[in-house]
This record gives sequence, structure tokens and C-alpha cells, in this order.
Amino acid sequence: MTVKLLAIKKTAARGARLRSCPYRHRNAKHGFLMVVFAGCSVLSACGAARTASLQLLTADGAHVSSVRDSLRRGEPQFKSALAELEADAKQGLTVQPMSVMDKAITPPSGNKHDYMSQAPYWWPDPSKPDGLPYIRRDGKRNPQIDKITDRAELERLSKTVFSLALAFYFTGRQEYAQHAAQLVRAWFLDESTRMNPNLNFGQGIPGIVVGRAAGIVETRFLPEIIDSETLLKGSPTWTESDRQKLKSWMGAYLNWLETSRLGREEATRGNNQETWEEVQVTALGLYTGQTDVARAAVERSRAAISLEFEPDGRQPRELARTRAWDYSIFNLTAFLSQAAVGQRVNIDLWNYRTIDGRALRKGVDYLVPFATGKAQFPYRQITPFRPSALHALLRRAAVGWNDPKYRALAQQVGGGTALLDLTFP
Repeated sequence: MTVKLLAIKKTAARGARLRSCPYRHRNAKHGFLMVVFAGCSVLSACGAARTASLQLLTADGAHVSSVRDSLRRGEPQFKSALAELEADAKQGLTVQPMSVMDKAITPPSGNKHDYMSQAPYWWPDPSKPDGLPYIRRDGKRNPQIDKITDRAELERLSKTVFSLALAFYFTGRQEYAQHAAQLVRAWFLDESTRMNPNLNFGQGIPGIVVGRAAGIVETRFLPEIIDSETLLKGSPTWTESDRQKLKSWMGAYLNWLETSRLGREEATRGNNQETWEEVQVTALGLYTGQTDVARAAVERSRAAISLEFEPDGRQPRELARTRAWDYSIFNLTAFLSQAAVGQRVNIDLWNYRTIDGRALRKGVDYLVPFATGKAQFPYRQITPFRPSALHALLRRAAVGWNDPKYRALAQQVGGGTALLDLTFP
């Protein structure tokens, strides 16, 4: 199916939901259409909800709470994993504050507070003296993109802060919370270093465009930042003022996603970029108290299942890429994230199935034989084929469908980490 046809179908599906103001269409009341991420409340296969004292967006909150209880009782089950986490957190204590001001290149706006990055799969045209305009080589990363540091630093910030916050949650050691708070303030809150809440200049292409909707996938780490804030709530170093300022920033960025040309364009891509954009809208909507916005985003993800999956579980748009294995997992990871968080707005994506059988579980099951070696992956994968890349997805699936077979499959394909053991059953 072509991109244009997908966009037409998506637009038609949404048309009835638009308000009179075209820039606030996602706040419209919707009729029902029906885990990088599982939330703390997930439905079992029979539809019964698990309850937890901790609500997270990118990890299983019930499990995280139970791990802390186990550690406090002195049980040995998670001590080794905690030791690895603390080693990461201690390394995180040495990480200096990062900000969008670090980049050597100034965005077209003339304001370094604006986030900026370059499209990873675009290269200088060797037939042109100046290389412009750049040409696309899908799946082959241009190392030139690393000259603009915002993309890499935002990912590093997210991973570092989450390790520090989780280590604080388990141990109560204030030095972890203090440093995590310092890092978050530098990127989001401090006037001299904060990022402006927009992505007008994400994934620009030299000679073609200064910013693209595709850049929005680079802020997919924001839900992890929100989870870190949740984990820091027991520390006096993370104040109510900090919390409100971060909510204000996230609310402003959510507004940009909802109203900007690039944000609205990203919402009609019909591939992993759209899915990850909806994950961000859902997470930021819940965090800022805009439940209607979050619910609408989950409903759109449910509608997207019929467009992005075949009845046998294939994802045609992702399988057309030169890294088909990686992108299939990448898109499914976003969908399972939505499925987990969707329970908080009473929408069950886990068990949703179209009339002709398209479903998230079909998507996961389609990939399993290739990871276990029962079948050879028949699509292009120009980077090494890694069965273990499916591990985290299978762990999330085990929780979402309350099915231990996925946990066993995850162990079979390998790729487990201490962080996964601490954040998922």
C-alpha cells in the first residue's frame, strides 16, 4: 500500500473526529473504534486488571514495586541485578549536565535553545561539487549526523536519568536523585540551557529542508524522562516546583505536537514514526492531566492496526525497509507501549482484533520463528540479524497477554539485561 493511500485512509478515519478548529482536532470527543514500555496496569488475557502502587509508562510498575519490596525484605532474587544497576548509576554520577546549548551548530532560527538534528540516512551527492542536495541511502547511517549533538545527548540523558532514578527508588540514596534532578533541570528547566519545546529542526536534510516531521521520533525518550520524575518523587531534592515546571514543559511540547504542521504530518505517516508519535502524545497527555488527548491517541493507534498489519502479522511498511527485522520490532515496541498505557484510559489494544484477524499478537507471533531459528527471515536486513533484538518485546508480551510462553521465548533468544529483570517480570 502506498504512503499516499495510507494517508488517505488515515485521514478518512479521523475526519469524523475533527473539531471546528483544525489545530485542536485531537481534543475532540471520540467514539470507540476498537510495551523503549509497558505501563503499570495491564490486562490479562481474560481482561482482569492488575493493580499497582506505582504508575509507569515505560516499565511495569507493579513489578518495580515488588522488586523494591523484595529487596527491602533482604531476599536474594534481585540483588545481582541491583548491583549492575548501581554500577550504571555510579557511572551516571560522573555524567556532566547536557543541554541543547552544547551543539556547535546553530539552528536556522538563530537560537541554540531549539533542538536540531540531521536525517541519518541522507548523504552528500557525489555527482555534485558541494554534495547538495543530499540523497537517501536507507539504513546506512551518515556519521556526519553526530556533529549535531542534540539527538545523541537526549538519548544519553534519558538512559542516565532513568538509571539514577531507578537506583534511588530501590536504595533511597539521595546522591542518585540529586544528580538525576540536576540533569533534568539542565535540559528542560534552567532558563540558560533549557530546550525550547518544539522540534522544528529535527532531521533536516542539507539542500532540501531544515526540519522534518520524521524528527519527532527522536523525542520518543520523553516518556522515560517522565518515569524518572515519578521515581524521584520520594526525594526532597526533586521539588514540587521542579515537578510543575517539567509538567509545563511537557504540556507545551504536547501542544506543539498537536498543533504544528510537522506534528500533524507525523500523525499520518502510517509507519513506526506515526506509532511513536502517538506514544508520545499518550504519555504526555496522561502526565499533564489531558486524559481526553491520551485516549484519542490510543484510539488512533487501535485504528492504525488495520492499516499497518496484515492478517498474518506482517508489517508491510516496515518490511519494505533495508533493515526490515529491526524496524518491525521497532514499530511493534511502540504499539505494545500503547497497549500497556492504554489500560489507563480503558482501551484494550492487547486483545483488539479486526474482522479479518489483524492484531498485535499476530505481529509478535509472526516474528518469533525467525528469532528462534525455525524459519529464515525472508526480507532485507543490511545490518546483522540479531534474534536477541526480540527479547525485550517478548518480555512485554508476556505481561500484556499474561502468557509465560513469551517469557520462555525471551530466555531462548537471549538478550536479557539486569535493567529488564528489574523493570519487567
